[in-house]
Amino acid sequence: MKTKNAFRVALIFVFAGAVWAQSTPLKDTPKAEEGRFYLHKFAQRIGEETYKITRDDQQMQLAANFKFTDRGREVPLTATLTMEPDMTPTSFQIKGMVSRFSPVEDSIQGREAGNTVIGPAESFFDVEAYAPVSVQMEMVRYWRRHGSPANLMTLPHGTVHIRDEGGEQFVIGGKKTTLQRVSVRGVIWGMESLWFDRNDNLVALVGCDGEMDHFEAIASDYEDGLNEFISSAGRNNMATLAKVAAALAGTANDQVIAITGGRLVDGTGRPPLKNSVVILRQGKIVAAGPAASVPVPKNAQVIHAEGKSVLPGLWDMHSHFEQVEWGPIYLATGVTTVRDVGNEEDFIVSVRDAVASGRGLGPRILMAGVVDGSGPISLGMNRVDTPEQAREQVRQYKQHGALQIKVYSSVKPEILKVVTEEAHRLGMTVTGHVPNGMTALEGIEDGMDQINHVAYVTSVMADPKTKTVTPDSAQVKAVLDAFAQHHTVVDPTLALMELLMHSSANDISTFEPGFNKVAHEIRELLGEMGSPPEKAAAAQHRFNSLLETVRILHQAGVPIVVGTDQAVPGYSVDREMELYVKAGFTPMEAIQAATVVPAKVMGLEKDSGTIEPGKRADVIIVDGNPVENISDIRKVSAVFSAGRMFEPGPLWSAAGFKR
Repeated sequence: MKTKNAFRVALIFVFAGAVWAQSTPLKDTPKAEEGRFYLHKFAQRIGEETYKITRDDQQMQLAANFKFTDRGREVPLTATLTMEPDMTPTSFQIKGMVSRFSPVEDSIQGREAGNTVIGPAESFFDVEAYAPVSVQMEMVRYWRRHGSPANLMTLPHGTVHIRDEGGEQFVIGGKKTTLQRVSVRGVIWGMESLWFDRNDNLVALVGCDGEMDHFEAIASDYEDGLNEFISSAGRNNMATLAKVAAALAGTANDQVIAITGGRLVDGTGRPPLKNSVVILRQGKIVAAGPAASVPVPKNAQVIHAEGKSVLPGLWDMHSHFEQVEWGPIYLATGVTTVRDVGNEEDFIVSVRDAVASGRGLGPRILMAGVVDGSGPISLGMNRVDTPEQAREQVRQYKQHGALQIKVYSSVKPEILKVVTEEAHRLGMTVTGHVPNGMTALEGIEDGMDQINHVAYVTSVMADPKTKTVTPDSAQVKAVLDAFAQHHTVVDPTLALMELLMHSSANDISTFEPGFNKVAHEIRELLGEMGSPPEKAAAAQHRFNSLLETVRILHQAGVPIVVGTDQAVPGYSVDREMELYVKAGFTPMEAIQAATVVPAKVMGLEKDSGTIEPGKRADVIIVDGNPVENISDIRKVSAVFSAGRMFEPGPLWSAAGFKR
């Protein structure tokens, strides 16, 4: 069986409204039904799904064709679902892709799939992924007509939880309309928001796709309401964040906390200090040093850390915080600050502000607003095709509190310089992809301060014929000289590259043990990623070149910061650090790449990044000694985010992960 479930989504806000009337009885439904959904990513239309449902006295059949183009690559999918007259599935076939990297192919007959067998009296439905959207529509219809059970088993595996959330009013195309909001959990990692009209037709779905990116599907007559649906889902996310935060509140940040007896790795590069005391009060570090010289206040809550290590909270400098489950996952991993480098603007501003005000749950979020140009591989809705658009978009992000601008691949070379000049004028820096038609050297010459993904650097360092990076070559020297001159920063995303380039014949858990603990929807999504076995040798050569590039950059003193671009949620922060050690970092240097170096890069070194008096109380306690064995960084036993203490176990569970 080949399967890929998608994950990533906006969660539901509980809206007070009337209970929806029962759906149209089956006997009154038409013999045939056709429909069309327009598919969007980051609020940009990228494709469509068409479907047709036929009915007779013996059965119902749904045939769906789903297709979008994501950054120049087609993602096609077809599905056929056959049901009894009461909508009980009898067969389901699905084949195609649910993302640029995620194939799916499955065939289900009756009530059995793999090791899952559904009893003759049990309600169930067939659903494989977030798409086709029409299959989810039929699943909700089935759920309503079978008593709206609290849990609905699904084939080929799993259970979904569907809930009517009440009516919600919208103004679409100048007309008021009331729609029924439904939340669905279990199809993807997290929750989806769906809206139905009074005839039980799906109008809109806001969730995420097979790459954990924002995804919206809107019925053809309702596309004018796209932004309304996205905004509603964003409000729902905030309400859910508040509920999760209340359930996992941890220790209040006004509590005086004394962490005693631990091995202090303060992030400055100084040798670890045995038998230390760290005092936290009102969200700040007020003292840190040897137990003999730092007294423990009488009113302090004492946290014993004997035999453990105390470190600054970690940073992920390449985050896409696109659903609320990322909040507890990051904290459980020990990440207390993330830089979000590409999101739907209204969503990430709301999430950032909710976390900062204590209404949400998650790490501090620093925003880099993404811009792109028009073209076949464009991403998102913020276009900068003219100098005027570039300046206006940069100014808008500045007003919304962004610290950086992230440029994407379709920004035109002549526009890049306008973006960087305006950003620098406003005190912002510029990171991102190197735009198409340019090299990394040209990008930094035109004002890019930082580069996402080390592959852009490898491409200008490697020999054009052998694709090999040779440390003493002329190409390498030219790159290092330019990077030194421009003070360029690189976030390599090696963990993501390893995930994409490893041989698909090898289980991900062989290099990423956290893979066995992620939510099952994520395992299904990521499980078959990788290079085909027949291409594995070439892929490994490319990955080795990336490692060598990072080694050369590090030896030359180029600032390297830990960033994951999601990959295996949470755990890839740890894997990124392990790979840096593999590339020649000492464990201490790898720790600094996830603490003090990103703080300096973001201009926040006076605020955080080390354990020193006056800084934010972002601290983690780790079993073992990551300065000797970097993999001990995976053994987080307590997290303090601005002084609020959390235990990782409940955080993992809150996001559906195994502890």
